[in-house]
Amino acid sequence: MTTPRFETVAVGDDLPPLTLPPVNRTMLALFGGASGDHNPIHIDIDFARKSGMPDVFAHGMLGMAWVGRLVTSWAPQAQLRRFDARFQGITHVGNAIRCTGRVVEKLERDGERCVRVELRSTNQFGQTKIAGEALVALP
Repeated sequence: MTTPRFETVAVGDDLPPLTLPPVNRTMLALFGGASGDHNPIHIDIDFARKSGMPDVFAHGMLGMAWVGRLVTSWAPQAQLRRFDARFQGITHVGNAIRCTGRVVEKLERDGERCVRVELRSTNQFGQTKIAGEALVALP
């Protein structure tokens, strides 16, 4: 990974997008095990249906992890100063998620040169699932 530099990054620059395969049940079971989030709404179709959902769906934190992966694929995790997300929709089984980011501001914060990056994840239908932003310190 080549770390972006404050001098060469411009407002309006896009981060390289992250495109993921469609969500499937194996992915949800593996994330549940890795994260310790064993909420049955994410892995038990009978439970999901009794709860009024047509099927299981992805953990919100799995979606946030993908957005975080987008940022840390662009700049090292050690440079991440803030990471905020708003969950805006359920990520259903079969959704193919695409995470995108755009530099929206260059600023100085606590003596560091930083960029504010607007973040978004959408499914193949263009529906936003997560919106947020990150503050990243750049050399």
